[in-house]
Amino acid sequence: MTANDDSFINWKNREEIAESMIPLIGKLHRERDVTVLLHSRSLVNKSVVSILKTHRFARQIDGAELSVTETMPFLQALTTLDLGPSQIDIGMLAATYKADDRGLSVTAFTAEAVAGATGANKIDRREPRDVVLYGFGRIGRLVARLLIEKAGSGNGLRLRAIVVRGAGGEDIVKRASLLRRDSIHGQFQGTITVDEETSTILANGNEIKVIYADDPSAVDYTEYGIRNAILIDNTGKWRDREGLSKHLRPGIEKVVLTAPGKGDVPNIVHGVNHDTVKPDEQILSCASCTTNAIVPPLKAMADEYGVLRGHVETVHSFTNDQNLLDNYHKSERRGRSAPLNMVITETGAASAVAKALPDLKARITGSSIRVPVPDVSIAILNLQLAREASREEVLDYLREVSLTSPLRRQIDFITAPDAVSSDFIGSRHASIVDAGALKVEGDNAILYLWYDNEFGYSCQVVRVVQYVSGVEYPTFPATAV
Repeated sequence: MTANDDSFINWKNREEIAESMIPLIGKLHRERDVTVLLHSRSLVNKSVVSILKTHRFARQIDGAELSVTETMPFLQALTTLDLGPSQIDIGMLAATYKADDRGLSVTAFTAEAVAGATGANKIDRREPRDVVLYGFGRIGRLVARLLIEKAGSGNGLRLRAIVVRGAGGEDIVKRASLLRRDSIHGQFQGTITVDEETSTILANGNEIKVIYADDPSAVDYTEYGIRNAILIDNTGKWRDREGLSKHLRPGIEKVVLTAPGKGDVPNIVHGVNHDTVKPDEQILSCASCTTNAIVPPLKAMADEYGVLRGHVETVHSFTNDQNLLDNYHKSERRGRSAPLNMVITETGAASAVAKALPDLKARITGSSIRVPVPDVSIAILNLQLAREASREEVLDYLREVSLTSPLRRQIDFITAPDAVSSDFIGSRHASIVDAGALKVEGDNAILYLWYDNEFGYSCQVVRVVQYVSGVEYPTFPATAV
């Protein structure tokens, strides 16, 4: 038998194990509201190859690929426990088990590591929480995909309605088609049917009412059986408290804006300041995609090295706000053709940092250049640190932050020497540190942060909504604080 034969047999064996993991992961998710993770990456609804590729990511931890043969025993141990709603990271279980020298069995170690989610300690399953999308553009449709994907057992967030302005014949058919197919993010994972008579989209069993209204004041959501819902405004038309308060109609309890909030509207970046949201707060903002990209790594750098001042330059993909060809636009430069030009424009991300990180006294400035790509941007974060550091030290620190810290869902880390923007389409992180591009000299550090300004940001929005609705379940084993 040749080495090639050995490699092929090994691959087929791992495929078989990964295939046997799928029903275990699915049953835990559907029946117990348990989301199985592998180093912060969800394994729910993943294919055999996707599970194997996610295991390969573990090379970043100790230089060796994590095998399904190592994680499968922990997954099997989870199925024997009286688990409550939670997120359980089998990659972290495997890593911490290796470092444990007490000689415990996998079953005993697992039971101890996730004790906070079992027996008398487990939390109650939440009642489904209604969600309404106001607007159905780029972010709205991606948030819809995520909500449908995460419906799971039906005890989490439940997308009940979409509010749009009527646009004439076959409106609902065309909107459903845009949800089904996306030129950047690909096909919807599931089935979609449309009932024009009842104005309903049925997506993977989720009945979504399409409500036509020209103004928030025209809708009484209780007429559609919607109660205590969270409304996600992704139109950006209203950004202050007075305007967003128009959404607080019968059936709506909270309003979440997918744009920077103005005035006293809190700007929330999940992972950084989401735990500051007051229980009685009815209106909040998820800030911008760029704010979400820079604030987590900025916080990480400030916590470890201190930051005296900084500047962020975003090289941003073009958006629907720009013109396809030269035409009138109320903003300077944005009237020039987006697919043909680099366009200098403003960004509010730097000023929004103060809302998300009020304890950071450093002055942060910012500017932006829109470029002719349809998705994925990069933020170049230039920082003056409070102490000197080496490039290797900063790299090791950010790598560890991305793997084991409370910010690991926000910050990813890549060492690929030939990575380009399209590689990050579909990334669920707020930003990805490009290790090869990082520059450090004395007290100056320049971080290059990729981010999918559509999908990664939509993931952050859904995380905020999960948190304020009480369906963001604790993660085990606990990460370092």
